[in-house]
Amino acid sequence: MAPEESAEAESLLPSFERRFLAARTLRSFPWQSLEEKLRVSSGPELLLNILQKTVKHPLCVKHPPSVKYARCFLSELIRKHEAVHTEPLDELYEALAEVLMAEEPTQCHRSYLLPSGDSVTLSESTAIISHGTTGLVTWDAALYLAEWAIENPAAFAHRTVLELGSGAGLTGLAICKTCCPSTYVFSDCHSCVLEQLRGNILLNGLSLEPDTTAPERHPGHNAHDAESPRVTVAQLDWDVVTAPELAAFRPDVIIAADVLYCPETVISLVRVLQRLSACLKDQQAPDTYIAFTVRSPETCWLFTSELGQAGIPWEAVPHHNQKLFPYEEHSDMAILKLML
Repeated sequence: MAPEESAEAESLLPSFERRFLAARTLRSFPWQSLEEKLRVSSGPELLLNILQKTVKHPLCVKHPPSVKYARCFLSELIRKHEAVHTEPLDELYEALAEVLMAEEPTQCHRSYLLPSGDSVTLSESTAIISHGTTGLVTWDAALYLAEWAIENPAAFAHRTVLELGSGAGLTGLAICKTCCPSTYVFSDCHSCVLEQLRGNILLNGLSLEPDTTAPERHPGHNAHDAESPRVTVAQLDWDVVTAPELAAFRPDVIIAADVLYCPETVISLVRVLQRLSACLKDQQAPDTYIAFTVRSPETCWLFTSELGQAGIPWEAVPHHNQKLFPYEEHSDMAILKLML
């Protein structure tokens, strides 16, 4: 491959790598750019490099995506190759044969590369919605909030963070690995989500404190490992949790991502924020950040309207600069900072 071809091809590899590891939809891949580069390429190096960055990637080998996803990806890659070159590329067909022999599990994996060189890997349900909850997959606003956190680590460093509606755990795991919180409390209300969440925390090499409804602070808990936050998982139903239970968390920071998907959850969220505000009057008000994808203007209006009625001021957080994770390019996402 000529030097100029190599430089252009190198720009494609990170795009394929990030999208494949995160199991993004195949239509989001830069297939047209690949086909254009294959037409002027003098050898198989580009496709071989894409194989190494996707199905042969060490993260993918250790924590594979769904079999169906890998099969569809490789089939499309072979189609692009055959559209340009008449000579078959054995490595592509060998990779596809391996995938065709594999059985489809009920859980698959997505991995997200962090700027530090580390990564976050999630085990997720192969269904978008199963067991009656949306918490078993990662939604785009969780990625968006994680990006903002990585760009603003001081907002979390050496502080206690309470996450409402943690779901699969992407945002919290990214914060734990990059922002040095002292304590991180993941929470959700569905038992199946909590089970998967605990698994994802352990999968990413974090130690997990015994489950609790409302952990108290232990200032010396990390004497053995100053770089690792104290991590707990709490079952938290916004509609029934009491003020004393919320007060026991004593958070410095409260976050939530993609929890505004219907009017009922909007109202429940605002009520739990009201209770948090009331029970934390004896301490400095926690910084509160709510990230969401603007799917429905009516839902967003309901949220800001309910905040107004509850006497909770808010302001929009400016859009951040870096795009570390692959999500829908044209998604309209926002982060609101609330003053509890």
